[in-house]
Amino acid sequence: MTDALTIEPAHRARPGSESDSGSGEVDRAVRAADLAFRTSVRSPATDRTRWLRTVADRLDDAADELIAIATAETGLATPRLVGEVARTTGQLRMFAAVIEEGSYVEAIIDHAATSATPPRPDLRRTLRPIGPVAVFAASNFPFAFSVAGGDTASALAIGAPVIVKAHSGHPLLSLRTAEIVSAALAEAGAPDGLFGLVGAAADGSSRAIGIELVEHPLVAAASFTGSVAGGRALADRAAARPEPIPFFGELGSLNPVVVTAEADAARGEALAAGLAGSFQGSAGQLCTKPGIVFVPRGSVLEAALPPHVGAAPHRLLTEAIDGGFRNGVEHLAAVPGVELVAGGIGSENGPAPVVYAVGLDAFADDRHRDVLTREVFGPTTLLVRYDAQDALLPVLTELEGSLTATIHAAPEGELVLDGLVEVLAARAGRLLFDGWPTGVAVTWSQHHGGPWPATTSQHTSVGGTAVRRFQRPIVYQDAPAAVLPPELQEDNPLRIPRRVDGALRLPSRP
Repeated sequence: MTDALTIEPAHRARPGSESDSGSGEVDRAVRAADLAFRTSVRSPATDRTRWLRTVADRLDDAADELIAIATAETGLATPRLVGEVARTTGQLRMFAAVIEEGSYVEAIIDHAATSATPPRPDLRRTLRPIGPVAVFAASNFPFAFSVAGGDTASALAIGAPVIVKAHSGHPLLSLRTAEIVSAALAEAGAPDGLFGLVGAAADGSSRAIGIELVEHPLVAAASFTGSVAGGRALADRAAARPEPIPFFGELGSLNPVVVTAEADAARGEALAAGLAGSFQGSAGQLCTKPGIVFVPRGSVLEAALPPHVGAAPHRLLTEAIDGGFRNGVEHLAAVPGVELVAGGIGSENGPAPVVYAVGLDAFADDRHRDVLTREVFGPTTLLVRYDAQDALLPVLTELEGSLTATIHAAPEGELVLDGLVEVLAARAGRLLFDGWPTGVAVTWSQHHGGPWPATTSQHTSVGGTAVRRFQRPIVYQDAPAAVLPPELQEDNPLRIPRRVDGALRLPSRP
């Protein structure tokens, strides 16, 4: 049986033991991926969809075992993890469907035209995988943004080998997930080295391994979900290489919410309950958590919020996240004009949820802007009280980019809001109306990005266009039919959508 991943016995060691880390581990995995790419770059869609669906099936088979490991390592609630496993396997199957549909290659054919001025050659354009991809697993989604998450799924879907840098927050889960993925790929006939895992041993070498991975000359692209500081450091390394590579980072996000006076008056109590559920879900350790909420001064929402804010401390994912949260709320509380609205009593077992509020003028004060607009990862949110809706626009315009922005407005006549929609659309990748940003549906149309620092590129790991990150265009000019890939052959054997001589053609399916 083909073995798509070999985890040496030392890598099964518990945290604190010796392991094979550093250059040997990274170099072996990347070279194996590069060798696999010579096969996977030519792999037909039928093979790749089989790889993805087999991995999804085997992860579903092992869900109970994996959830038990994840619960012990992360402290996340079992129902949350059950849903995350389902999301993970669902997105593997979704990317299989994306490959089957075929438009992801963006096939374009312009036939030769000798009568054109100047004469036009036969030109045929498609997208091909860029090469081995380094995937940096996230801490807060141990399944959906980790070893077998969206980055891995979208790379494998187009035939790009993957080397995953495990997250130190869940090393045992990373190892076991990698074993299952490896065995599934082998079962599906994938080439050796198509998938690899590095950095799972908790021996203090994690950061060095990550840098070595992104700098390895055979790595063609990298994806990362994590902090702004960590992502920026890796992005700078990727750009400074002798041969720079694309870096796709999802880094930080405030996810502003605007509640209009009309919406607050009509349903402020319901909005309070919705906000509480959103910013406290998974102990606030979600990249789409609403971090700043603009509310009318004296709002019903603010008055109704305290009973919904939990008092019990909650273990956060890692010591670094715990320390960062405590430091962040301490700095928030120290800003002049910031008031405690609810919560805030923690213990050594973890911090408790906390809500602060500040006036719009103080929020816009340049002296404290850096603290008030800095993401605090964990169960907290900041209410910003405004007196006049017109005063919001210049403040919103100055916000950094976010993954999401949300508007709660009255049902009729308020949606334009004197430019509010356009201002927020310029600052976010997903604009919500009368909802809450936590919860990212895995669909063809989804986009999980936004202007810096939310993400570093236009395409991200969620949604059908995620595959676009790891592809590059190639044009065949006057090529013999025998060398053309199937999607560019004249008779369209794959039966996929194509643009031919400027017209989009959608072939009928059998």
